[in-house]
Amino acid sequence: MVRLFIAVEIEEEEVLSKVIMIRDRVVGCSSEVDLKGVEDENLHITLRFIGEVSDSLVQDIIKAMECVSGFKKFNIRLKGIGAFPTVSRPRVIWLGVTEGSTQLRIIRDCIEKGLRRLGIQAEREEFIPHITLARIKSFRPSRCLSNIFTELGDFEVGVTPVTKVKLKKSTLTPRGPIYSDLFEVGLAD
Repeated sequence: MVRLFIAVEIEEEEVLSKVIMIRDRVVGCSSEVDLKGVEDENLHITLRFIGEVSDSLVQDIIKAMECVSGFKKFNIRLKGIGAFPTVSRPRVIWLGVTEGSTQLRIIRDCIEKGLRRLGIQAEREEFIPHITLARIKSFRPSRCLSNIFTELGDFEVGVTPVTKVKLKKSTLTPRGPIYSDLFEVGLAD
């Protein structure tokens, strides 16, 4: 068995540095809220969480991803900080995607069709492109987090290209997940 997801990464180093800076500000609230920040190397946009599947399905999942090669490279704009389910009761703190979110949804839909043909269940939640910055283990009201949501709610992080989509393996460890690339599909010029 292998635990998988499909993602795009932040390819522009300067934008990634700003994302890390914002994540660090969120983690700075950990004296008020029990939260865990996402490690630098694990920051990404999940297009589709697949979960545990048998090793024998990996090649079929790779084939389902091949539809992506027909899409042209594009840019995404990262802007604004928010939370799921809400900023008043956050469980996941995220950075939003404005420009490029439509293309991400179309790419996800193309992958989703292939996964459904393999019998992989559709996700229940609506796909909202975002980068997870931190997860809250147990919430209590926090002035620190409230200030961040107010201050960075519309903060412009920057623009980064999307030139490839990756199939990633997630190995769970006591210190957090370790992600490794299994396959990538390049987008067209």
